[in-house]
Amino acid sequence: MSTEKRIQASSGWAMLAACIAGLAIIVAMLVLSIVQMAYCDETGLPLHPVWVVTLVASIVLFCLWFVPVQGFFTLQPGQARVCVLFGEYKGTVREAGFYWANPFYSKSLSNPEAAAAVESDAEGSATLSAALAVLSKGTNLSTKVSVRARTLNGDRLKVNDKMGNPIEIATVVVWHVADTAKALFDVEHYPSFVAMQTETALRHVASIYAYDHMEDDDESNRSITLRSNIEEVSASLKTELGRRLAAAGVSVDDARLTHLAYAPEIAPAMLRRQQAEAVIAARKKIVEGAVSMVDMAVRQLETEGVLELDDERKAQMASNLMVVLCGESEAKPIVNAGSIY
Repeated sequence: MSTEKRIQASSGWAMLAACIAGLAIIVAMLVLSIVQMAYCDETGLPLHPVWVVTLVASIVLFCLWFVPVQGFFTLQPGQARVCVLFGEYKGTVREAGFYWANPFYSKSLSNPEAAAAVESDAEGSATLSAALAVLSKGTNLSTKVSVRARTLNGDRLKVNDKMGNPIEIATVVVWHVADTAKALFDVEHYPSFVAMQTETALRHVASIYAYDHMEDDDESNRSITLRSNIEEVSASLKTELGRRLAAAGVSVDDARLTHLAYAPEIAPAMLRRQQAEAVIAARKKIVEGAVSMVDMAVRQLETEGVLELDDERKAQMASNLMVVLCGESEAKPIVNAGSIY
C-alpha cells in the first residue's frame, strides 16, 4: 500500500528569472556570433573558430533551454501535485502557488484500463461502446489531483430489503481525496472505484435493514428500519463507505439517502397495508379514549350520587356511550319518557 509523502517544491519565480536571464544570454551569443561572422565575411578577415563554437553552442543551448521550462507548474487551493520520476514516487506538493520542479517529473500516469478495453474488444469479449466509454475517460490520469470535496449523486437502485421486499433506493455521497498516493497508485481509476463501491455499499446497507416496521413488531423492541431511522442508516452507510474507500485514499464526508420507495410492482399493496395500519392505530386511539370517558362518567355519577345504577344499567349505559363516542356518524338518541326499569 502506498503512503503519501509531503515535499516542498522550489519557488517558480526565482527559476523564471534564471530562465529569462539564460535566454537573454543565449540570444546575445547567437546574435554576436552571427554579426561577427557577417563582419568577417564582408571585410575578408579570417573567421576565428571561437565564433563558430559560439554559434553552435548558442543553438544547442537554445534547444536545451526548453527543458527546464517544462518544470513550471501552478497549484490552486484544493489541488495537489504528485511527483513521479521515471516511475518512482517522490512525494506530493499540496501548498497552492507557482512552483518549479524537476522537468522530468511525469505529467500524467498511464491508464491501462483503456488499452485493456480495446484489446478485449478486439478479442470479442467486450463491446465497442464499452471500449469507447473507457477511452472517453482518457488514457492517462493527471498527476495533478483535486483534493476538494466532490459530490456523487448515485442512480436509483432496485434492491431487496431485509424482509425480501423489492425497493428503490438512491444516495448522495460527499467525498474527497485524502491520500493522493493511494488514489493514483493503489487503484486503477479512483473516480470509477468510488462510484462502484458506493453502489456496492448501498446495496449491502439496504439488504441488512427492513424498509419499515411490521404490524406485529413489539413497540419497545423495534429494530432500525430504512424509513424510520434515516440518521442511523446514513451513519451506517458512511461507515461502510469509509471502510471500502480507505484502500483508495478517499475519505467520506457525508452520505445520505435521496430516494426511498417500494418498487412499483408492490407499491399499491404496501400502500394499502400502511393505510390499514393507520386506520387500526386511529381506531385503537379512539377506543382507548372512549373507554376512559365512559369510566369517568360512571364513576362521577356514582360519586356525586346523581344516579345509582346496577350492573345491567351500567353495561347499557357504557354500550350507549361507546356507540356515541366511537361511531363514525352522528348518533341519534331516542328519548325514553317512561321509567328506565
